[in-house]
Order: sequence, then C-alpha cells, then structure tokens
Amino acid sequence: MFFFSFLAPILVVSHLLQGPGQGTQTTPPGAAPGTFVWSPTRPLTWDDFKSKPTPSDRLAALTSANIDVQAACQDFKFASTVRAVFIPTESWVREATKATPNLLRHEQLHFDITELYARKLRQKISLAKFDCQHLQPRFKNTTNAVFAEWQKEEARYDQETNHGLAADRQKSWEINIQNQLTQFAQFAAK
Repeated sequence: MFFFSFLAPILVVSHLLQGPGQGTQTTPPGAAPGTFVWSPTRPLTWDDFKSKPTPSDRLAALTSANIDVQAACQDFKFASTVRAVFIPTESWVREATKATPNLLRHEQLHFDITELYARKLRQKISLAKFDCQHLQPRFKNTTNAVFAEWQKEEARYDQETNHGLAADRQKSWEINIQNQLTQFAQFAAK
C-alpha cells in the first residue's frame, strides 16, 4: 500500500484595518487538529477566529485556510481526498465586537475561494487518471499548479476589493465565486 499526503503551504490572507466606527468544529481525519472543512451550511463566525494579532499587526483580520490533499495507492488503485479547511488557531480578528458583517463576508469569501480551488483540484485529479506506478512527479505537478492558481486568485481578490473595503467590487466577487462554486458543484466533496 502506498500513501501520500500533501498539505501545501498555508495560504494566509490579511485585511486592512478599517477606519474608526467601521468596521461545531470537527477536525477532518488527517488534517491539523482544530481545523474544520468548508460546508455550504456552516458559514464562518467571528468565534471561529481563535488567534490574536501581535501588537505590530495593523490589520483588521487574518484568515488562514488551506487545501488538504491526501492520496493513496492500494493494490495499484489510486484514491484521493481533497478538502478546503479553515484553521481557527491561525486566524484572527482584531476586535470581533467592532468588526462589521462586511468584513466577515470578505473573510468568508476567502474560505469560499479555497473551496472553489479544492473543487478545481478534484476535477483535475478525476480527469488525470493517475497510474500508481508512475504517480510522481505528475501528481505533485498537478497539485502545485492548482495551488499556484489559487494563491494568485486570493491575491487578486484582496487587491481588487481593497481587502473588502470596495463594496461594489466585493459584491461582484461574491457573485462570481458563487457562480463558479455552482459551476463546479459536481466536484464538491461528498
């Protein structure tokens, strides 16, 4: 039996500090303790953000999410699990009592984008038909390519929405990502 687990570098997204006046978890098998998997019925709340900013942090919030990829070959049959996970112990909000619903929606969309790229990776894996005898480097290259696209998309999202402060661009991104999640619905985790 061959087992391969891949957890790419954690994508940490940060958000600019807003001006004054603005502003049940289960760890999946094989994932880091305290994380939880993306679900359409389980949106983020500020209670999920367990870490604290350092005194030098000038951000309003920081989200840590990842795509957990596990693959195995048993009796020359390839199988994989891909999950978008949120990491509460590495995510924080400066002042949850003063944080706006808009900021939380911005944070949620970062997690939604993570799920979208988990679905895109599931699609690529399903189409690749990996051969257990010749799994590497093809599997790693496929995974790394999706991770690179995901990280670029996250950076573009923050740039275009000004970390959620540009309300019109934020709304446009929310619609776009929701449409893409629907488009890739057949690759949602089962």
